[in-house]
Amino acid sequence: MVGMKDVMKLVGIMIISFCAVFVCHLFLNYYMDLIVLKDDILMGGMMIFYEAQLSTAKLISFISGGCLILTSVIMLFFYIKHYIDIHRKELGILKALGYSRLKIASHFWRFGFSVLIGCLLGYGGSFWLMPTFYATQNQDKILPDMTIHFHFLLFIFLVVLPTVLFSLLAIVYSYYKLRGSSLTLLKEAPITKAQSKKYNNNKDIPFLTELRQSTVKSKKTLAFFVIFAAFCFSSMTQMAMKMDELASEMMGVMMMVIGIILASTTLFLAITTVINGHLKTISMMRLTGYSQKECAKALLGGYRPMAYLGFILGTIYQYGLIQMMLLVVFKDVAGIPQYHFDFVAMFISLFSFIVIYEIVMYVYSQKIKSLSIKAIMLE
Repeated sequence: MVGMKDVMKLVGIMIISFCAVFVCHLFLNYYMDLIVLKDDILMGGMMIFYEAQLSTAKLISFISGGCLILTSVIMLFFYIKHYIDIHRKELGILKALGYSRLKIASHFWRFGFSVLIGCLLGYGGSFWLMPTFYATQNQDKILPDMTIHFHFLLFIFLVVLPTVLFSLLAIVYSYYKLRGSSLTLLKEAPITKAQSKKYNNNKDIPFLTELRQSTVKSKKTLAFFVIFAAFCFSSMTQMAMKMDELASEMMGVMMMVIGIILASTTLFLAITTVINGHLKTISMMRLTGYSQKECAKALLGGYRPMAYLGFILGTIYQYGLIQMMLLVVFKDVAGIPQYHFDFVAMFISLFSFIVIYEIVMYVYSQKIKSLSIKAIMLE
């Protein structure tokens, strides 16, 4: 059954939950404390600035929170599928012993515990930053002094509700994935018709090329994580370089840090899973004379185009988001500069991403070299 050690492996969901709640709570708490000041706001410039602050808080909370929640759901599904694939035989034995599908699936509620940890850390961490954040947002003293309040409703919506929903989601999805018979679970995962047809039609393609293509096609979720990692790095770092002009330097630093954390987490998850899922393939390739460089290129090289696609999407996203903020949020605020696409920021972000990505690929390439063929084959 699912144990706490398995739950602690869900570090990706914990980190994404932390980032989502940290950002959402910071801006939503600020939004609700702004609402308290409504009767003290005068007409004119103060009212325009006040409404711009309200719109910014809502926009960032909903867009950032929505993207991170969607990613957390996809990552949760991936972890559950990965767990079931690894423990097929154990789960098949339990079904053969008479345990019902619902009984087994009910233990997957523990996957929601990772969300609870991330949400609690994000909720508490945002309180630590709030005094500085509030002061920075009102550094020109346009608004009256603000007091930080504890809003119990936000605790329910940002900590309790996500934990309950993700636990239920884990049970429902695992119940669906366990729909096969005990005999089906006890067998090795079968090759699908699509895979069989693909292998039959690719006889003229070199082995390394075919392996690279099949690795990406068979791990579509991991391809999404690589795209998402590049997307986060691209959008967050480029937006961070403009925040000191449009909002505040502190918001820029926060975006930069969150973008790097999310990119590192998802990229680590994707590459680690690819290597762990192809240990026997790696050992067989090395036994037949393929070099460590060829193994790494065959298994990891196919994700490089995905990474650059993610970077392009992130660049488009950040440009569109900033333009929307200028058109909707800051349209009546004086002193906000007109935004043009920043090629310098893009090239700095792209160069940084290429360096980091290639270093990660090199590190994992060396990890392939250090794998023990004997240990893999015995396992």
